[in-house]
Amino acid sequence: MVDAPWVYPFLFLIGLAAGWIDSIAGGGGLITIPALLGLGVPPQVALGTNKFQASFGSLTASFYYVKKGVVALEDAMLGIAWTLVGASAGTWAVQRMSPDFLNLLIPLLLLAIALFMLVAPRVSDHDGHPNMGRLPFYAVFGLALGFYDGFFGPGVGSFWAFAFIAALGFNLTKATGYTKVMNFTSNIVSFLLFFLGGFVLVLPALVMAAGQIVGARAGSTMAIQRGARFIRPVFIAVVILTTLKLLADRVS
Repeated sequence: MVDAPWVYPFLFLIGLAAGWIDSIAGGGGLITIPALLGLGVPPQVALGTNKFQASFGSLTASFYYVKKGVVALEDAMLGIAWTLVGASAGTWAVQRMSPDFLNLLIPLLLLAIALFMLVAPRVSDHDGHPNMGRLPFYAVFGLALGFYDGFFGPGVGSFWAFAFIAALGFNLTKATGYTKVMNFTSNIVSFLLFFLGGFVLVLPALVMAAGQIVGARAGSTMAIQRGARFIRPVFIAVVILTTLKLLADRVS
């Protein structure tokens, strides 16, 4: 089905929507992975293809957050290093699991993500008091969330954003910017390992990547300009739609 002519415009639009949402609130993988699975792509190949196309969106968003001074790249280097290690381990693990196990696990992980989003605390545009040092923060969350992103991925941006807010006291816009840098790190290392394992559909991924670039540029620009008052409603909408989708999948 991936070779049908209508698939490529569809994948571009999917990439565009995912790039826009992911650059603002995370959760783009909740759109792209089901779309690929719905086209009959095997789970590991869907995950590998998703990592490739998502790398373009997270790189584009990271570039704009750094360019606008939201993210200080040198401050994020520890997180990048630990995330590389975690993502490598997660990608190695997921390639050794059977598709049947992944088909069972994915809905359970999505449900856990949706529940986490629903109970997450309110955040604003103001920095808070850090509750954790940078070195232990990046070691713990870089390894854990890097592993999770390499292993599965969807919703990891939300986990990162709230980790930055709760542990380092970042405001929502700053947390979103740093999240994109960590997302790009885990996306690119996961893509390379999936690619070496033969789990990437290159042409469909490139079509989705074109959409990702357009969507991520638009979304990150809007997030920087409007801040938490814009980011939070989009985030809540992603939560509601995700929850509804999960309930529908359980019933069907």
